[in-house]
Amino acid sequence: MHSIATWCFRHRRIVLAAWLLALVALFGISSAAGSAYSNSFTLPHTDSTRAVDLLKAASPQQSGDTEQIVVATRGGSTVDNPAVRSKVDAMLARVSTLPHVTTVVSPYSPPGANQVSANRTVAFASVTFDELSQNVSNEEATTLVNVAKSADASHVQVAVAGQVAEKANRPGLGGSGFGILAAAIVLFLVFGSLLAMLLPLVSTLVSLGTAISLIGLLSHALKMPEFSSQLVLLIGLGVGVDYALFIVTRHRQGLMAGRDVESSLTTALRTSGRAVLFAGIIVCIALLGMFALGISFLNGLAVAAAIGVLFTMAASLTLLPALLGFMGPRVLSRRQRAELTSDRRVDDGDRSAWTRWAARLQRAPLVPAVLATAVIVVLALPFFSLRLGSSDQGNDPTTTTTRQAYDMLATGFGPGFNGPLQLTTVVHDPSQSAALQRVVTAVGGQPGVVRVSPPRLVPAPGGGQVALVNAYPSSAPQDAATTDLITHLRNQVIPPAVGGSHLVVYVGGNTAIFSDFSHVLGSKLPVFVAVIVGLSFLLLVVVFRSLVIPVTAAVMNLLSAGAAFGIVTAVFQWGWGGSIVGVSRSGPVEAFLPVMLFSILFGLSTDYEVFLVTRIHEEWLRTSDNGEAVRRGLAATGRTITAAAAIMVLVFGSFILGGERVIKEFGLGLAAAILVDAVVIRSVAIPAIMLLIGRANWWFPSWLDRRLPRISMAPELEPQDEVERKLVGAGAERR
Repeated sequence: MHSIATWCFRHRRIVLAAWLLALVALFGISSAAGSAYSNSFTLPHTDSTRAVDLLKAASPQQSGDTEQIVVATRGGSTVDNPAVRSKVDAMLARVSTLPHVTTVVSPYSPPGANQVSANRTVAFASVTFDELSQNVSNEEATTLVNVAKSADASHVQVAVAGQVAEKANRPGLGGSGFGILAAAIVLFLVFGSLLAMLLPLVSTLVSLGTAISLIGLLSHALKMPEFSSQLVLLIGLGVGVDYALFIVTRHRQGLMAGRDVESSLTTALRTSGRAVLFAGIIVCIALLGMFALGISFLNGLAVAAAIGVLFTMAASLTLLPALLGFMGPRVLSRRQRAELTSDRRVDDGDRSAWTRWAARLQRAPLVPAVLATAVIVVLALPFFSLRLGSSDQGNDPTTTTTRQAYDMLATGFGPGFNGPLQLTTVVHDPSQSAALQRVVTAVGGQPGVVRVSPPRLVPAPGGGQVALVNAYPSSAPQDAATTDLITHLRNQVIPPAVGGSHLVVYVGGNTAIFSDFSHVLGSKLPVFVAVIVGLSFLLLVVVFRSLVIPVTAAVMNLLSAGAAFGIVTAVFQWGWGGSIVGVSRSGPVEAFLPVMLFSILFGLSTDYEVFLVTRIHEEWLRTSDNGEAVRRGLAATGRTITAAAAIMVLVFGSFILGGERVIKEFGLGLAAAILVDAVVIRSVAIPAIMLLIGRANWWFPSWLDRRLPRISMAPELEPQDEVERKLVGAGAERR
């Protein structure tokens, strides 16, 4: 790190030019090439995937998504009104000519006779594509919605439901602008200098702009979900500003201790810079651990998020030192520069409260440790009722066409019409035709099914006929009752009805796909958690040459993640305080959220663990006194960690202000976890537990010490380092 810091300082113009060139070049190329984000994923060995594969092989024209164009009349009119029918017929004729549209079943046609509500005020047309939604472009999706809404009039409302229509919605980036502004305010309060405030923001925004441009290009080669850029911005803003904050803080401490700019920078990177490097690696490992799940959807998301963290980390270790070199002593506030000119070399004068708290904790650590752990456990309790699933389009903003269509269908037919189950099979002979009729009758007679459509038969190229049957549940797509119904149909209803006919019936459709997705992820989650925790444990063992500290960190990080899941469950699933964050309906937590949230949170929690324990470790190496090391380490890092956490909480929390439901879930989960982690765990629980454990914190078997590689986070001090430590320590002691 010493060589990197020296080179970046002495060649700061080259470093700055290289970053700006990379930003401009990648942004230009990305803008020209566009992006190819896709929400596609595959779930091998599931009923829903077999249904899609069957349609692709036997009848490609019917293998795509099915959208619903919903028509609702106003002012006492009905859908049978000649003026209404004329407009709808003309609109559906135009829809049938759109790219990828293979079939349009009008509510005015005999096959669509059941697609009109009992009071004749709501009707829907089924539009079948030859491609899944992920293979339909945003422009084509927008065209579908615009053509459908061309039938809007004063006496009729038209909206579109389905995954293709969802692509036409334009979710915002949440409150990212507010988050940046809030981060700037916190940085100014911490540093008291406009230039010092700007440096972390500039470093982070340049690196994120470069990373998001690269991710857009990579979306052509990897399957990345459409909210990847939003998530990268969410994570990168918090992580990038935090990393820069730790380095700038350590650099300012060096300047106030009397160092010259270059010497202070090299010391900052040898200490805080190493912690940033290690913390960034931990986050990337946690994110890339999602490859262990074997789901392409999450692989692309993991790569995108890891690139965002990697670039912000790289900018903190290269671009930031270059910018600090340009700023020189102006990174200090005017008051601090005045103290330097008057030859008053003291610390930054801002740690007195943390010094007092650290001393109080050292005197009586037991009660704070118990209370902090109890708070975390209470917050984590709702996690045990967590239900994974996929929120339906009834959670979309009321201004979107999908939400309007959802409400219209729910009013006219019932919520289950927003997510019909699709029974798919191939019929080869009369005995199988009879078996299919028995299946239709059996499914239609189930308590949770309100309607079953007649089988739609399509000739299969290899012989026989592909049969498609829509079964409409009485419950909404996101409801637990719908998930239970899918399992019941597959295991108890369809097999007896099929009998010995050898007819194979699959339960598919989007609702079944997301149900299978939740099941697959839920079954793999324990393995994923074990892999992430195990790798992080090994890295902490290597760095700190301790077994107790990594165990403590792992347990506390798990509790921190549990608290985050508990809060998300309480708000989004139970509906507690949902109106505060703009949640109009309670529902399941997105199936992939625990995986993503855990990997991010475990990485960020380990970040704070590294920053805190690295400083404690430095003091332990100097004094060999565990109590003094914990006290001094907490006093030196407490203010910086809480300031960094405040920035993360504001940045993450700002994403609750807008955007998709899943982004709100990420924003709340991350903000809550960071708040708990910084205020309860790093400021109270970890130091209190380390004080209670005593010298055993640093116990390490000699045979293991000899066999493991060494990664030093606290290099041997140079003479001037010792001077700086004494000056800072003396300032702290006086308070």
